[in-house]
Amino acid sequence: MNRKKEEQTVESPVLNETLPHISNFPSFKGTEIKMEEPFINSQGVVIGDSKYSSPNSPLNNWSDDVDPSIMAGDEWIHPTNDIGWATEENTDLLETKKREPTKQFMHPQHETRD
Repeated sequence: MNRKKEEQTVESPVLNETLPHISNFPSFKGTEIKMEEPFINSQGVVIGDSKYSSPNSPLNNWSDDVDPSIMAGDEWIHPTNDIGWATEENTDLLETKKREPTKQFMHPQHETRD
């Protein structure tokens, strides 16, 4: 993935391993998946800040000369701040990755929770 190397501060929308401002967004807490911070791609566009507006975005500078294909590829998609995580399939995927605290120390032959 092409990300700019220069350090710029980008405000993060992540709070407690979730994005509370997105309706029905699942929590990543308790899974092995870590919420990732927003980043700036090779075109200078902020990806993953949930503001969907960047001064360098082709969408904000659209003309007949802009080729839409420049907005294709992984550098335009944030791995964890994506509305696709709110789908039923992806929410179920996250739920299967969470450890159940009541089962993590159970012994198959002896009742250890007493």
